Amino acid sequence: MAFVTILIWGSTFAAIGSSLEGGYEAGHLVLVRYLIASLLFLIYALLNRKQFKKPTKNDLLKIIILGWVGISVYHIGVTFGIQTIPAGTAGMLIGAAPIFTAVIAMLVLKERLTVLGWVGLGVGFVGIVLIAVGSSGSSFSLANGALFVLGAAIATSIFFVFQKPLLKRYNPIELTAYFTWAGTLPFFIFSPGLLDTLQQSTDEAHLSAIYVGVFPACIAYVTWAKALSSGNASAVASMMYLEPAIAIAVAWVWLKEWPETLSITGGSVALAGVIIINALGRNKAGSKLGLNE
Repeated sequence: MAFVTILIWGSTFAAIGSSLEGGYEAGHLVLVRYLIASLLFLIYALLNRKQFKKPTKNDLLKIIILGWVGISVYHIGVTFGIQTIPAGTAGMLIGAAPIFTAVIAMLVLKERLTVLGWVGLGVGFVGIVLIAVGSSGSSFSLANGALFVLGAAIATSIFFVFQKPLLKRYNPIELTAYFTWAGTLPFFIFSPGLLDTLQQSTDEAHLSAIYVGVFPACIAYVTWAKALSSGNASAVASMMYLEPAIAIAVAWVWLKEWPETLSITGGSVALAGVIIINALGRNKAGSKLGLNE
């Protein structure tokens, strides 16, 4: 289940790129994608009304804010960022999100890193710099798209750290549905001109938009929840390290694009840092965090 999830999430970046190339504007794509996902989660909730737990008043505001951060900010950053950098590079930047998660978890959840953990953070930071610089094709400037995607990586890190307490009270599918509904609301700011975009875009662009709405935004969360419920959480989370490689491979096959050598090097360095942090850098008493796309 975890491997299926990573395969789907790894293909997200190329699918977004395909829709953008086929006529979708970035804002319209993210709106269509999450209208589809919200509808699917609504159908699921209606079919499971008796088992679907409603959020308490105390949790409602937290869920809304986290939905805006983890869904709205994240997907705006990724979708707009992919307009100026290769999909594979975007995948590598998002794949480095555990580095930010480790820092935020240390501050918020009081998780401690060993000396090797700090080494891993340093290595990962160097990797992120190489990816961002490589995406611009220059050693002296950063592509705006890389900054957008880097912001998305930080947003998703905040999202997954602060939702941990809520997972004690709600199952992953319930919580994901609420996050999706809350996160979809800000996307309505992109609704002007949507009908024109839908009429002018290619069939491949429409199919890609449907794909990212049905699979990465909805079904992948279900398979991820299944994996977490039936396996060791740290072992399941380790599958996330495959995502950047899958993103590059899919972008190469689907979009015929290959990131700059410097970005590939940076991705390898960043992932090495992540592995050092999670495999060697945490105290035995510390918990490991999993990340979603």
